[in-house]
Amino acid sequence: MDHSTVEIYTDGACSGNPGPGGYGVVMKYKGQRKELSQGFVKTTNNRMELLSVIVALETLKKEGLHVIVYSDSKYVVDSINLKWVHSWVKKGFKDKANPDLWKRFLEIHKKHNVTFTWVKGHAANAENNRCDELAVAASKSPNKLVDEGYELSKKNTGLGI
Repeated sequence: MDHSTVEIYTDGACSGNPGPGGYGVVMKYKGQRKELSQGFVKTTNNRMELLSVIVALETLKKEGLHVIVYSDSKYVVDSINLKWVHSWVKKGFKDKANPDLWKRFLEIHKKHNVTFTWVKGHAANAENNRCDELAVAASKSPNKLVDEGYELSKKNTGLGI
């Protein structure tokens, strides 16, 4: 791996869907490693999968970096690699879940050269497994935050998605 490439591993977890959730991130750059995690009182698994990517990208201090994101979320990876999210934008995210997070993602994503790679969850990828541990621990932490976007969408749609 090129030393100027940032490697980001992400995962989200949710106990019940919706339910208490969290995300976990492992970032690697120039021989350094950073772990991030946060839990939320009530959220969804897909929100945590996407939020893990957003938080990791927002953590980067320099713009224009080459970034590889490894995720076990088909929701996240396929939405980006198959360009579904661009059609959602054109339709104003009509009937799509998590527009608040997708808009936040699109803002930070454009600041870097980001590629997404899907990895099999709960398999042989040590960094993905570590992200899962971080996400699950965060979901069980007593220091969980309120997922304002989830709460707002639940009020607006009555669906809680």
